[in-house]
Amino acid sequence: MDEKILLKGMKIFAEHETYERGYVKIEQNKITEVGHVDTLNADSVRDYKEIQLSEQHSMLPGFIDVHIHGAGGADVMDATADALNVMTKTLPKEGTTSFLATTMTQSHEAIKHALTNVSYYEENGYNKPGQAEVVGIHLEGPFISPNRAGAQPSEYIDTPNVEVFKEWQTKASDLIKLVTLAPEEDPDLQLTKHLKETGVIASIGHSDATFEQVEDAIHAGVSHATHLFNQMRGLHHREPGVVGAAYLKDDLMTELIVDGVHVAPEMVNLSYQQIGKDRLVLITDAIRAKCLKSGVYDLGGQSVTVKDDKATLTDGTLAGSVLKMNRSIQNMLSFTDTNLEELMQMASVNPAKELKLFDRKGSITEGKDADLVILDENYDVALTICRGLVAFQREEVL
Repeated sequence: MDEKILLKGMKIFAEHETYERGYVKIEQNKITEVGHVDTLNADSVRDYKEIQLSEQHSMLPGFIDVHIHGAGGADVMDATADALNVMTKTLPKEGTTSFLATTMTQSHEAIKHALTNVSYYEENGYNKPGQAEVVGIHLEGPFISPNRAGAQPSEYIDTPNVEVFKEWQTKASDLIKLVTLAPEEDPDLQLTKHLKETGVIASIGHSDATFEQVEDAIHAGVSHATHLFNQMRGLHHREPGVVGAAYLKDDLMTELIVDGVHVAPEMVNLSYQQIGKDRLVLITDAIRAKCLKSGVYDLGGQSVTVKDDKATLTDGTLAGSVLKMNRSIQNMLSFTDTNLEELMQMASVNPAKELKLFDRKGSITEGKDADLVILDENYDVALTICRGLVAFQREEVL
């Protein structure tokens, strides 16, 4: 369905300019015009559906979550089109318009089912405008360190294997865009090198690597770090570890879970100051319990208890999050001295560029997908548009 939409009156954080009272025209799922309301030609929008917003509203490019397992009761490992549909319809409520469907360490058969399902979802037209878009797969595990398993079931951890990955990429129809692995477990860094050669992002995560091993891995192709601090060798004054490498190496884009649980607010602030807006990528690492009540849920066959916005295994190990992307924005504004313009970089621009999607996503400019989120003065989501269609709206907005 093609719908012409005019949004006007809000502050727009566009790619090349910020408009205090701007407008955006949408046609055929694309942004066709961006400007200041004073320059809007009224005759040109007579057949548009008009959405009037206030100067207290801020428009940002839709958020892109490169690390999310589930939401609304569904999980990528459920390996059904219905599960992905639940996720794509739930995520716009928090401003997410694109995401990588993230797997976890499981049996090879379970992983293959999940990968094949994402491929099926894409190839059979489920990935429709008006809901968040699955733009690929994040393979988290099973090629990780048994010493840093965290909530990944240790019995399924495997040694990095190029042939296994090739089979999985075929099952996924080349949709695997990012792989979390422990490079110190990768024999001669063969898989790491293969990922780089085939244009897949190699991410160090669930890793016990030393600083020197991280340097070798970067040289072989690692360019990303999975959920900074969590399940990686930490910062020590005689061994900087993975965290030290994330701080010092400009080669590494670095994920951060800003829920105040996985990383203390003070460490979020330190990381923001050290790494900066150009290398940080805000993620949720959310599980199926997101958007649901406290209770007991399943994660990869494991029992997870959710209470007070904290998800843990029975032994107390953190097991993903129930974080929403707009809440991550709110927390960053509270924990650091950042601003919406920088947060747009961390939540939209950086992931779009890293995934090689910046030609169509990640910023507000003519010709790109109309993936837009409107935040109110409290940074709550008022309206989300996914590829030109309203995917979520609060009743009072329209």
